[in-house]
Parts: sequence; structure tokens; C-alpha cells
Amino acid sequence: MVADVVTEFIEGLVETYPGLQFLDGFPQVKVVLRADVSSATYNKVAVISGGGSGHEPAHAGFVGEGMLTAAICGDVFASPPVDSILAGIRAVTGPMGCLLIVTNYTGDRLNFGLAAEQAKSEGYKVEIVIVGDDCALPPPRGIAGRRGLAGTILVNKIAGAAAAAGLSLADVAAEAKRASEMVGTMGVALSVCTLPGQVTSDRLGPGKMELGLGIHGEPGAAVADLQPVDVVVSHVLKQILSTETNYVPITRGNRVVLMINGIDRKVPIYVQEAYAYSVMELNFLFFMMRLLGATPVMELMIAAGKAVPNLQLEHGLAVERVYTGSFMTSLDMAGFSISIMKADEVILKHLDATTKAPHWPVGVDGNRPPAKIPVPMPPSHSMKSDESLGRPLQLSQQGHVLEVTIEAAAEAVVNLRDRLNEWDSKVGDGDCGSTMYRGATAILEDKKKYYPLNDAAETVNEIGASIRRVMGGTSGILYHIFCKAAYAKLKASSKSGITSKQWAEALEASIAAVSKYGGATAGYRTMLDALIPAAAVLQERLSAGIDPSTAFILSSEAAIAGAESTKHMQAQLIQAGRSTYISPEILASVPDPGAMAAAAWYRAAALAVKDMYQAS
Repeated sequence: MVADVVTEFIEGLVETYPGLQFLDGFPQVKVVLRADVSSATYNKVAVISGGGSGHEPAHAGFVGEGMLTAAICGDVFASPPVDSILAGIRAVTGPMGCLLIVTNYTGDRLNFGLAAEQAKSEGYKVEIVIVGDDCALPPPRGIAGRRGLAGTILVNKIAGAAAAAGLSLADVAAEAKRASEMVGTMGVALSVCTLPGQVTSDRLGPGKMELGLGIHGEPGAAVADLQPVDVVVSHVLKQILSTETNYVPITRGNRVVLMINGIDRKVPIYVQEAYAYSVMELNFLFFMMRLLGATPVMELMIAAGKAVPNLQLEHGLAVERVYTGSFMTSLDMAGFSISIMKADEVILKHLDATTKAPHWPVGVDGNRPPAKIPVPMPPSHSMKSDESLGRPLQLSQQGHVLEVTIEAAAEAVVNLRDRLNEWDSKVGDGDCGSTMYRGATAILEDKKKYYPLNDAAETVNEIGASIRRVMGGTSGILYHIFCKAAYAKLKASSKSGITSKQWAEALEASIAAVSKYGGATAGYRTMLDALIPAAAVLQERLSAGIDPSTAFILSSEAAIAGAESTKHMQAQLIQAGRSTYISPEILASVPDPGAMAAAAWYRAAALAVKDMYQAS
């Protein structure tokens, strides 16, 4: 069945390679990890990567000593959920910490980012490196950046070797970051990818090829007539090494590594579920699939044979290593990609280092055990005993203030639902109000039973849990990241008395986390256009010695002004989210719904605090 294709792939993978295992969390948690690694005993940096399935052998095929410690598998072309990523981190991360290597797609950035923040709050050391090696499209004007492609595999290998050598987390992350900045990739395809159970797109007609399309079938830079392989290879190399885009810092005389990656991976007949075949017909079809594989090794070797002399003679580069094969594929997409990485002795040492990852160009060794018993799911380090959670029997003064403030902020969002939906219907998909309403009503309900209001940090963490449970889409993830970053900042403070200065610092930490993982900052028509000016005014007024409740009110006025100002951002070509695609005329008449929602709850909270202190 289509729903089982990823879990069945993992089961076959670990039966084939004795050095691999998986977590016992199917079907929600799909994590492949080294069979010899446990977080309780592992004394090196764990290197974790992952993403949507359908690109095999990436990333599970590169789990092994000297490369990845674990790979997190999402559904086909879908980012893995936060819980899966957390399970992987908990399973393999020891005291040295872990590095997450993430391809530059919004879903991957957000989910891996939120998992990183959760893991940090549990005491793990975590760093992230985002890989965007696509060289096909012009430099983007927005925040999306370059897509992550097959060059990610080279980054995985370099990071894995650095970790295996015993380097610190900071040094492993630095090696991976440097490698990600040295590599560029571009793909060519003769057909568009196929999702299991769906009909293949006919976007490309006969005799056509597409240059620079993404691994999920996203449109590329151009569609052209089929050309001889040497002409295609020459064009791709010029694009990657273009001095106009300057995507990779490679110039004549440099040493480079070349990767020729076959991007075709056939969709199994039983997965397509299009027709019923007899046994004889199935045998014939599987034979033809093998015989007519869109990018067989022969064709990849031909491309490699054309690329090496071109790099040497046309671009004056010394080709130090050539890797040819299927590293990062796309379902049923016929074609190949070329990656070029600038090399030096350190990079070459890491690439040459021994690894047992089954799909890196090495042999497989070790005896397969007679049976595979899944590794038990590890518990969360953040789990509290029953008596430590829940609403306290008696509220402290700060607990009472916190409760009133939470209630006022949530009710403000509830009351704004229809207006938010109205605004969002003009600049988005019309559900901002409904999404925020679900989060606010969940907070109001959970507050009655589950929030340890006398502990500000844990209360903020529980708010994030309420949001995570009911709020979907990007806004739900971003608000959870917001709460998780604030929780981490407040956790170091005294439970009995969080100062106004510490609340302001927690707000700044939350804004920084949302900006880091969401990619936006001031001027992008997001909730940050309300929160950034609010945080600035709050810090300024507190530093000047103004009464905290007054400073809170003044900062809330800045939040309202910031949200309203989003109506005047239509001339910028840097909006984030769905506003990126809306005409300037429409944007000029509508404020950003997310910014208005943030300003509303922030203002309501400030007014509640002011009323409380005036009453006392």
C-alpha cells in the first residue's frame, strides 16, 4: 500500500545492512540509526540528517560509522515531523552533542529547527547547518534561498568524518558549514517525478528536457530541446561556475571534487496502483524497468567522462575525486545532476576517510544477525512527574498575574478571529483567524488544569504544547518555536520571581528563534513586524528605569504600530509566506494578519498587567 512504502523500505534496508537499525515508532516515527550507537554510551558528535522520502538512498542509505549517525525519514516528499526528529536526537546524542544537517526547504528548516529548540531545552547540545547548493536559478530576492540538492551528501560525508575523528561539536559544525559553502549543484531531467498513486505530469513533451528543476519536480530554469550529453554537461558546468551568480568560490587553478548523481528512482509497480497485472506481465514490466532505467550507470559514466575534461580544459580546474552513482534521487524522474565542490587537503581527507555507510562508494561487511529487534523508543528528558505538572492548588502573586495575562491575550485572539480570516482571505488562504482561534481556545481550556502557573518557564512551555497540539501550518510551528525559545531562556531564572528584564530577554530570544528558523525579520510582513519593535521599546524603557507595567504598555503601542505598518510594505520584494505572491495593490489595503494577531495578544497582555498593578 502507498501508506506503507516508507516503513517497508526501512525494514528492507535494515535487513540488508547489519550495521543499521530503526526505532520502534512506526508508522509515525521513521528513524534509521547505527546499530552500534546509543545516547547512553556514544562519546562522539552525532551527525543527523533527513527529509522527505522518495530520494533514496538519501538519507537513510548514508547512515553508518564515518558518516551519518541517524537519518529521519518523512513520508514521500514530506518533511519528517518534529516528534520523529526528536526521537532520533534522543536516541543517538551523547554528551558531545549532535549536528543536524538540513536541506534548505521551508518544512525541513521549521521542523528540524523546532526539534533542535526542544532538544536544547532538554539539555542536549545541538547545532544546525542548512545546505542550499542549487545553482540553477538566479539569486533569489526573498528569503527562501537556494534549494538543497545532492551536494548535501558530500556535506554529510565531511561532517561524519570530522565527527568520527573526535572533533568537538563546534568544529564539526564549522567543517560542515564550510563544506556547504563550497558546493554547487544543478540537475537536468527528461521527465517529471511521480508521486506514488498519482499520474505522472506531462509538463515535458517528447524531445524536451528541463534544466535545473528541483528534486520534488519543481519547475526549473528552462525547458529546451534534447541536446548531446557533452553540450548538456558543458552548459551545467558553466551555470554552476558562473562568475555572475558567484554561487561557489571556485576559480581557475582550484582543486575540485565532482559528483555525477543519477536522479531517477523507479516507482514500484505495486505502489502506483494504476492497473492490475498478471504475474507474467509484472515480471516483464520489472524486467523492462531494469533494462530501460532512465539513468543507468552507463549513462552516468558517460556524463562523468564528459565532465572531467571539460572542467580541466575549459575551466582550468584540477579534478581530485569523482563520485558517480545514485546518491539523491527523485521518484521516476529521468535525469542526472552535477555537483562541484571546492577541495583542499582537509576536505579530501574527510571524503577519503573510512565509512561503513552502505550507499557511499564502499563495500558492506559484518554478519547479519538472525533477527532484528527494534530499538525501544527513548523517553523525553523533559518529562516531569505527575505532581510537578498541573495547576497549583494556590497561586502566588506572579502566578495570578500570569493567569490573568494569559486569559486576556487568548481572549483577544478569540475575538479577532473573523477579522483575521477576512484579512487573510485577501493575502493568504483565509484561515489565519481560525488557526489562531484553535490555539487560543486550547490555551484557555488547558490553563484550567495543566498550567503550573507559579512556574513561569514551565507555563510558557505548556502554552507551546497546547499550540503544538491544535494549531496546524507554519503559524503553529512558529509559535511553538517562539514558546520553546522563551522557555529555554526563562528556565535559568528563578521559579519564584521572573523579573521584567528577564521577560524582555525571553521575548528577544523568541524573536531570534522565529527569525532563525522561519527566515523572516522586520519588513517581511509577518508577526515579527509587531514583535520586533515591541521588544526594542520594552528593552529601551526598562533600561531607562520606567515602571515595568508602563514600559509594557508603551511597547504594546509599538507592536500595534508595527502591525499596522505592514500595509505599507507592498513596494518591497522581500515578504515572507503567502504575501510573497500577492499584488502590491492588494497588500496596500490589508495589514498582515499574523502581525495583527501578534499585536492583539501582546496589547491585551500589557493592558491586563497594567490593570492588575493599578488594582493592587
